[in-house]
Amino acid sequence: MIDLKGRVAVVFGVANKRSIAWGIVQQLHAAGATLAIGYQNERLRAEAESLIQEVPGAEAFQCDVSQDEEIERVFAQFKERYGKLDILVHSVAYAPADALKNDFVLTSREDFRVAHDISVYSLIALSRAAAPLMTEGGSIMTLSYFGAEKVVPHYNVMGVAKAALEATVRYLAADLGKQNIRVNAISAGPIKTLAARGIGGLGDMLKAHADRAPLHRNTDQSEVGGAAVFLASPLASGITGETIYVDSGYNIMGF
Repeated sequence: MIDLKGRVAVVFGVANKRSIAWGIVQQLHAAGATLAIGYQNERLRAEAESLIQEVPGAEAFQCDVSQDEEIERVFAQFKERYGKLDILVHSVAYAPADALKNDFVLTSREDFRVAHDISVYSLIALSRAAAPLMTEGGSIMTLSYFGAEKVVPHYNVMGVAKAALEATVRYLAADLGKQNIRVNAISAGPIKTLAARGIGGLGDMLKAHADRAPLHRNTDQSEVGGAAVFLASPLASGITGETIYVDSGYNIMGF
């Protein structure tokens, strides 16, 4: 069992119990980490505060990651409350509904900008804010998907954003390595989250994944959480700039 006692982890993107971020929170908690959970706005406060009741010692902090002043404010709170950070989980992605419903060629300039700002740039902004608090080194991780590499119907601009996200992981890893901060992505298989329900044909995607993956099943949030615990631990001390697949092996299949 990996022991993360004494490590402080902040997880952005916990929306509800079905979210991948919640699976990560549960596994980090089981490993002994101290948890801070970032929620987007006042509307989501009640949900966040309800969830942390199941994670003794966890605290919830409001932060809209598209606003630099909010990021600056919340990381000042982290510094005052915890003194340091060891683990940062970025599980944030968004694209306007029209960009997922329409053909990709119809993606508007504004929808493209919004998808990349929230899904990609926020990782840079959060990493920049976290790095000064990672005084003993640290582990930063984000969530990606196979649509970054291959065309997935209806994934559209999110696939392009995830490709940019994986490239961002590599560039951040190169920048932050001198501070002993590792940056990695977890590419999870499709999971029936609230966010994923906005993608057309999700049921077909889940069925195709289970049919073709070597393990012949879909991915569970807890499995993604387990990979996150590994990446947060000293066992992964030599791993940075990588995309780790937790998708029942689907990505290795050609047909």
